This record gives sequence, structure tokens and C-alpha cells, in this order.
Amino acid sequence: MSEAKEWVKERYGAIATQAQEGCCCGCSCGGDDDATALAERVGYRAEDLAAVPLGANLGLGCGNPLALAGIQPGETVLDLGSGAGFDAFLAAARVGPTGHVIGVDMTPEMIEKARDNAAAGGDANVEFRLGDIENMPVEDGSVDLVISNCVLNLVPDKAKAFREIVRVLKPGGRLAVSDIVLDGPLPERLRASEEAYCSCVSGALERGAYLAAMTAAGLREVRVVSEADAAALLAGDCCGEGSSESELAGVVTSIHVTARKQGERG
Repeated sequence: MSEAKEWVKERYGAIATQAQEGCCCGCSCGGDDDATALAERVGYRAEDLAAVPLGANLGLGCGNPLALAGIQPGETVLDLGSGAGFDAFLAAARVGPTGHVIGVDMTPEMIEKARDNAAAGGDANVEFRLGDIENMPVEDGSVDLVISNCVLNLVPDKAKAFREIVRVLKPGGRLAVSDIVLDGPLPERLRASEEAYCSCVSGALERGAYLAAMTAAGLREVRVVSEADAAALLAGDCCGEGSSESELAGVVTSIHVTARKQGERG
């Protein structure tokens, strides 16, 4: 396993077991109140927060991919980097009892936490699988919609991750993601920083390269639906090792992207 993956597993495993608090891609914050405030700030409604099991919202997102997804009853949804299950549980409520939601995460502690949350909430139409996004434990052509929230920037081989997304989508299947991209050069000291990588900064691709990788993998109708400067979300003592908001302004951007796999839906 790559060094970057080891960094991520260690950081997010600690967040899952509450050895370290999380907020926005693994930065240190002040617990439940900050996680709630962050979720509302990036686009979730109060009713969303009230609808998920206690402990599912760890404040690790940079947007709300569900707002872009147009989820329909009966669909199969795949949540990449599902963490404690926040987006997966919201998706499960929307697909209903005839639908199914799969969460994939590479951190065993997160999978355990998500499964405990599912049991506590009685969510029978959602399951959580341990695995890498570059080699997902999901069948070919089995998914109507893939969602992900501020996770793909953490994947070392993003080109392979996008190819895997195309593999598991049905013909005409959709992708809706919130993620971090770069719109300017990072300060040199952040490029090899473990803290900056785990905090969604130094693992992010330049915007054009990110969108080109999606197209190269076979995704079509790739569209940036909305975007926002993410400097305020990612700056701080943990996120970027003391990087200031002014240092990251215009450099790190949260984008909300939709795309589709070629073909007609069955």
C-alpha cells in the first residue's frame, strides 16, 4: 500500500474511534457542534442532519453531492469513501425499500462505525463494504448512481478510480461528486506534507487534469455544476500545517461535478 494510503487510513481510523476529532477532510475541530455547522455550511439542511443516526455525521465533507444526484426510488447507489455513513443513510431514505445503497471505505474502523450506525438506525437497505476505490468490491454494471464527498482527492491513482466508477455503473448511470481541486500552485512546503494530504490539500489534482481524467475514463457530459473557494474550509493548524486562509485563497476550490456513463438506461 502506498504511503499516502497509510496516512489516510491512520488519520481516518483515529477519527472513527474518536482518538482524533474530524472536520472537513480530517482537520481537528470541536466535536458534534462543529460537524453540524460544517455540514450546514456546505449545503445540508437541518432535516438532513436530523434524519441520520447519531454519530454518522463526522463533518468530513466539502459539499453535498446528494443535492446534485436526483436520486429516484428503487435505484442502487454507491457511496465512495462512505465513512460513518452520513451520505449513505440520506441516500437510503431516498431510494426507499425497493432500492439499495452500498458504502465502500478502506478504513476498517469507519466500516465498523457505519455498520453500527446502520444497526442502530434499522436501515435494512444499506450495506458497507471494506475496500479500495481503485479496486472496488462491487459488481460490473450494477450501480445507477455513484456519489462521493471530498474523498477522490485522497485516492493516489485517480485515473484508476474513475475507470472503476465507469466499470460499476450501468449504461447511462450517473456520477455526482463534491471534491477539492487546485486552481493555483500549492506552497512548496505543503506538497509532501502528510497533514496537507490527509486534509484534502496536497492530494488534489489541478482542475483541468481532474476533469480530463473523468473523460479519459469514459465518463460523458462532465459538468461543474457549482464551485466555491475552499480556503476557509481547509486552512488551519491541522489542515495544511498552519496554512493561512490567504495562502490557500484561489488555490483550493470545492467543485460539484456531475457526469454520466455512455449508454441507455435499461
